[in-house]
Amino acid sequence: MTALYTQDSYWHQKEDATGLLGLLPQQKMTDALRMLTYSATADRCAEICRMGESTTLECMKKNCQQVEGLFGEEYLRASTPTDLRRLLARGEQRGFLGMIESIDFMHLKWKNCPGGWNGAYSGRKGCPNIILEVVASYDTWVWNAFFSVPGAQNDINVLGQSPVLDKVIAGNSPTVVFHVNGKR
Repeated sequence: MTALYTQDSYWHQKEDATGLLGLLPQQKMTDALRMLTYSATADRCAEICRMGESTTLECMKKNCQQVEGLFGEEYLRASTPTDLRRLLARGEQRGFLGMIESIDFMHLKWKNCPGGWNGAYSGRKGCPNIILEVVASYDTWVWNAFFSVPGAQNDINVLGQSPVLDKVIAGNSPTVVFHVNGKR
């Protein structure tokens, strides 16, 4: 994993126009990870890591591009026919005939919700939250993640907006053949 980061000159420490050494790679990476981990804003991270807000945003974008480059082909993709056969076989072993994946919804508290959005994003507990829809297999492989639906909606409404259901309705979901009680 580190090979891609070390090959990219963006993450190397460089001299500025005055000959002084610039930001450390660790500063840039810490900045990007703080934004992702703590949902911190760019200006807040910029103060902590002592860099400009635009540099903080650039670090975040660069880090996301690197993650996509490293893991995109293997992990950020739709399931293949081979994956589906493996999942169906595993489901059958566990007594879930024809089950490929499981869909679930999580209501995540949004502490930095803009004031004007509070009403739309306030769920049943009264605090702003965002709903995350995840489709995962038994081995915790996440096949789909649908994020940012206002927390004031229920799970049925979220499913109605879901790209997963859109694929099924449009006929773009994989064809799966399975047997239940001797019937195909």
